[in-house]
Amino acid sequence: MPVDGTQSFEACNCLAVRAAARHITQFYDQVLASTGLRTTQFTILANLQENGPSTINVLAEDIVMDRTTLGRNILPLKRDGLIRIETSANDRRSRQIRLTKAGEKRLQAAAKKWSIAQAQFENTFGRKRSGDLRAMLRAAVATDLEAPRPGVRRGASPAR
Repeated sequence: MPVDGTQSFEACNCLAVRAAARHITQFYDQVLASTGLRTTQFTILANLQENGPSTINVLAEDIVMDRTTLGRNILPLKRDGLIRIETSANDRRSRQIRLTKAGEKRLQAAAKKWSIAQAQFENTFGRKRSGDLRAMLRAAVATDLEAPRPGVRRGASPAR
């Protein structure tokens, strides 16, 4: 059924990206399952290992995740001793998330499974297409999208 009379809902970019993301995430989650980590948790640990300790705001920005969603995702990592949340030495009001030794060990085990998932995805989807897909998705993330404000037509100056 056309949403605006000219396009089918199947042409929705958001729907296509989210469906692909769910499909691929489910696959990676299945491969990572034996490590006790989900894909999102793996991403958090890998980011902390690669970039070092981080505040929740910086980490959320780095992995393009809503701050409250990230907060929910770090709770089991903290509970399991894979991360520590500490007061920053530079700013007592700021808290930093740090990868623990147990987190490094779990990440190392999960990275082996992640490599298997990565290779299987690239073998199935194609190495070049996989690289092109990553490049297009990174470009989409870098795009400055701004939701239209009520009462303002695209391309028109806002009423003052």
